[in-house]
Amino acid sequence: MSENSKEPKKDKWRTAGGLFIPAGLFMGIGLGWALGYLVQGLLIGMGAGFLLFGLAMLVARD
Repeated sequence: MSENSKEPKKDKWRTAGGLFIPAGLFMGIGLGWALGYLVQGLLIGMGAGFLLFGLAMLVARD
């Protein structure tokens, strides 16, 4: 019974985790454009998105 209640929580984390990458890209583009460093902001945002995605998958693993 407790196994059934854990399954939807894992699916929510996996679904939400995939949104961190484009969110990081958009935030990086916006900050980079505002500060005059578009490419650097894009790369930092992408890195942060992948880092958060990895953390979300780590949390959803168990």
